Formats: sequence, C-alpha cells, structure tokens
Amino acid sequence: MSKVNAGHDLQEVLQTVAEGVADVVGFQVACIRQLRSDNTLEVVAVAGDDHARETLLGDRVPVEALEREFALADEWGDLRFVPHERLEEGMDGLGWVPDLTPLDVPDAWHPLDALFAPLFTATGELSGLLSVDLPHDGRRPGRMQREVLEMYAAQAGIAINNAMQRARLVEQVRLAEATRTILHTAGRDLNLARLIEDCVAPIVQGLRTHGMWIRAFAPDSRTAGGYGAVHPPQISLDAPGQVLDLAGRIATACWDQQRAVVLSSTATPPADLVSAEESALLLEFIGRINARSLLCVPMGAGRECLGYLALTRTAKAPAWSDEEIAAVLAIGRDLGRAVLHARLFERERQLVEELQNLDRYKTDLIATISHELKNPLTSVMGHLELIQPVLAETSAARSLGAISRNAARLEMMVEDLLLLSKVGDPTRPLIPVEVDLVPLLDDTVEMLRIQTERRGVALRLDHPGTPVLAWGDRGELERLVTNIVSNAIKFTPSGRTVQVTLAAHADHVTFTCRDEGLGISEEDQEFLFTEFYRSSNPEAVAVPGTGLGLTIVKRIVDRHHGSIDVRSALGEGSTFTIRIPSPARLLDTAPAEVPPTEVSAEPAAEITAEAPSARVEEPVSAGA
Repeated sequence: MSKVNAGHDLQEVLQTVAEGVADVVGFQVACIRQLRSDNTLEVVAVAGDDHARETLLGDRVPVEALEREFALADEWGDLRFVPHERLEEGMDGLGWVPDLTPLDVPDAWHPLDALFAPLFTATGELSGLLSVDLPHDGRRPGRMQREVLEMYAAQAGIAINNAMQRARLVEQVRLAEATRTILHTAGRDLNLARLIEDCVAPIVQGLRTHGMWIRAFAPDSRTAGGYGAVHPPQISLDAPGQVLDLAGRIATACWDQQRAVVLSSTATPPADLVSAEESALLLEFIGRINARSLLCVPMGAGRECLGYLALTRTAKAPAWSDEEIAAVLAIGRDLGRAVLHARLFERERQLVEELQNLDRYKTDLIATISHELKNPLTSVMGHLELIQPVLAETSAARSLGAISRNAARLEMMVEDLLLLSKVGDPTRPLIPVEVDLVPLLDDTVEMLRIQTERRGVALRLDHPGTPVLAWGDRGELERLVTNIVSNAIKFTPSGRTVQVTLAAHADHVTFTCRDEGLGISEEDQEFLFTEFYRSSNPEAVAVPGTGLGLTIVKRIVDRHHGSIDVRSALGEGSTFTIRIPSPARLLDTAPAEVPPTEVSAEPAAEITAEAPSARVEEPVSAGA
C-alpha cells in the first residue's frame, strides 16, 4: 500500500494494485476497470495470467451490463459475488472466461463465477471496478479471504482515486501546454494550406493520437474541397467520399451543439447525429484503418463550422478522457478562428491582386491610348502651323483658331495621360538626385508670367537666399510645382494673390502654395486626387481642365516618399503644403530651418496684369 500511495504514474499505480490483489488475496487473475466518460468500464490493468491480460486489456463494457450482474449478486460487505448458476441465458460474465475444470466439491469455483469490488470516489460515485478470478485453491473465497479482499479493495480504492486526481491535474497541465503549442503553431502562418500542415505534428504529439485527419472546408462547401492533412503520411488522405460527406455533416451538427462525438464499437454514437447505417459505415472505416475509436471535433468561428479534426486511437491506447475532449473542443474553436483569419487574408490577397491587375490594365490602357492619340495630334498640329499663315486673312481664320486651341487642349490632355501613366507605374523606378528647388521655382514663375498677367493675379514668391535641395527627379518635381501653382492661378479671381513659399528643414523641404481663390468644399476634398475628378462647384467646373493635374501631383509626391496636405474652405481659398525629403548626406548638416526672405518674380512685390486678350493660351493645369 505504501508503494501504491507513493506512485505518481496512474498506470503504474493501477498495475501495482492488481498485482497486490493477486498475490495477497490468493487469486491467479486480478483486473481493474476504470469508468470512462462514455459510461463504459475499461480494463486498464491486469495481473496474473498472460492470456487473461492479452484478452482483457482494453476491453470495455457498458455500466448497464455491470448493473444487470450486480442485480443477481450476493452482497459480501462491499464485495459483490455473482454465482454462475444465477446467470441468465446469454450472460457469459464480464470479459474473459478461463478454461477451468471445477473441483468436485460443494464450494468449487466455476469458470463463470465472478467476484467484484466496486471502487468509489470520496463523494461516493463509482470510479471503477476491481475483480478477481481463478483462486489458487480452486474454491470460492471463505470469510477470512473475503475480509482481506474487502479491506484491500477499500485501501486500493482510496489510493487509486488519489492517483487519478494527480493524473488528472498532470493531464490538464499537459493538455494546456499542448494547446498553447498548437495555437502558437497555428498563429505563425496566414497561408491556410501551410497552417493545416504545420498543425499536424503538435496535435499528434500533444493529444497522443495514432492517426488524424484535419480538414478546412472550402468557403462554399461542407464536404468536398478545402485544405486537408493526414497522419501518418502513409495513410491515404482520400477517405471514401461518403465518409468525408458524413464527417462534414457530423462536424457541422457538432458545432451547432458545441460538442464532440466518439465513435467506436463500444460507444454508440448519438442517434441525432448518426443513423444506424451511417454508424456501421464509419465503424467499418475505423476498423479498416486499424483503429479502435475515432474522435470527431468541429472547427469553427461564430456560427459557422469551418472544418473538423478526426483523431483515432488503437486498441492499446487509452480511451478519450473528459479532459482531452474538452481540450480538443477548445483547440477546434481556436483553430477555427485561425482558419477564418487565414481565409480572410487569402481573400484580401486575392482582392489586392485583382485590384493591382486592374490598375496595371488601366495604366497600360491609358498609355496605349495616349500614344495612339499623340501621333495623329502631332500631324494635325503640324499641318495647322503650315496653313494658318496662308489663311490668316481669309474667312477660315476664326475656325482655324478654334481648331488650333482645341488641338492644343487635346495635346495637353495626352501629355497629362502619358505622365500619369509614367508616375503611376510601380515597375518604373525613381532615380533621385539632388535638385535645387530655388531656380526650379524661379523658372516656373517666369513660365507662368503670361497667365498671371492675363488673369490679373498677383504672384508672390518667398524662398531663402541659399539653395534648397530636394532628393528626387527634377522633371517630376518641376511638373509638381507647375501643376500646383498654375492651378492656384487658374482658380483665383482677378485682383487677388497667390503666395508661394519654399523652406528648408533638417530632413525635408516644404513647398507651400496659398491662394485666395474659390476654395474647395469638404466633400470635394475627399476626391481631390482622383483621376478625372472635377469639382461640384459650378464656378470651378466652368474653368477648363482635364481633372488629372492634382492626381499627377499626388503620384509624384508618393513616388518621392513625401506628403501633401490640403486646407481649404469655399470662398476662402486653398493652401497646399508639400514635403519632399532632403538628400541623405544633408541630414546631419542641414539647419533646423532657414528663415525665408521674400523674393519677387519682378522688381516689384507683385506681378499684375490687365484683363486677358481675346486669344488665350491654356496653361498646364490640374483642374480641381
């Protein structure tokens, strides 16, 4: 008993008790049955006869069968003796029947005699059964022998229950660690196929299963398709289609009820889940893969069943405990969430890829159409230049002027489309160099002089007296500045001002353009950088434009890893602030900020002009 109480391994304790009964009480065979969650008694330890051990170990009988025999038994204190002569027809005893010829005496032991000692928990609930067979003297036990067996059974029951409690705690810790390992593995990858494959090994090791199937359903199916994995590898993943369909249906029903189901020859599956024919089909499949039991556990998230785990154990493995079933159910829920996340990630990846393909198609389409338009437009513009001097004094001169102006607008749109295609192409790398924005801005102001004069707009330019170096493509930065400033001029009424400021900072340069124009509503600001978008303001719509200028600006800013900020209100004008990184070699040497000094494009502080003439040349602009 000291050895029993000191034992830490439950199986070792059970075997020690069985061997002690056989030695001390005087029987050739002793076995211990343990109560399982499916209300069956499983033989977990056998001492004595090798043939009995081979036959009995792992055998399971329903508690109802035990109760039927107990109803026929003599009560010897806490013991129950079932004499063979009381057994009804068809009752051959529980388990093994020895090959024994009884002695020719009144109290001879018969092969069908049975002597049991029920084992109870501290609260009086049945936890197992100790039984003995084949007394050494061939006789039914006398009073002294029964008292020894009864005392031993009581002490053994206490020791077994203590060992079971210890084993249950150890099992809970082991299952918790196994669950953490499985969840850690599942959370490492958002690729569903790899996630399923990676979970096989930790599930097999953590749950001590002989074989397993894990399957994540296809999004629109509960049977075929999806992703699956199997262990061991030599077992075919392709179970019969009828079995897979049935497993999917059982898993879905189990998820609705938040339960798992054990299928075996001794565990009758619930009638609400599996019919008798389906049960026979599953049992035939379980036997064909050399398994004794199969535990089917659903995987899901929310109200949706997303797949299942099918875990098998052989005849020599222990039955599924309540703790294991609870742990696998928790794993099924957590794996379901991992499967759902992987599905969403896969769908998001597909959508991103589709959008990228559409964007590439749109870019290629714009570039192709623009190139196709450019060649005939070049020819039209060339011929117009040839015939305009000849017909300048004829009645066709007015029409030729209109043709020339509209051809110029078309040419400008084609150029915008080509540039948009260029700056929007992710495969076209940016090759940055140091660009001094001061002369670039001066050139832009000079180029837009005619436009400011015709509109009667004052253009003020402030920049430091030293170079302001940006890190980027000169041509693209020039187009960015031109689009922003020309746009401000175009939407600013006569007599008002456009203020352009350039400043250097420690790691970037700031280009600010503030106008006193029409302003932009909050609703329009949400779509300001969208291709071909025109303002909902009727005054802005009346100003010609392609709706591409600001889109090009945004693409250029993004390519330069800069930022653009817009502040505007209707009737109060707009302020565009653009930040472009400085050259890397200036990061540690550039001053925190260089105070700007006001520089005018003209000797005077303002550039003013009279009203425009009848013939107006369209500037490069973005449109609003």
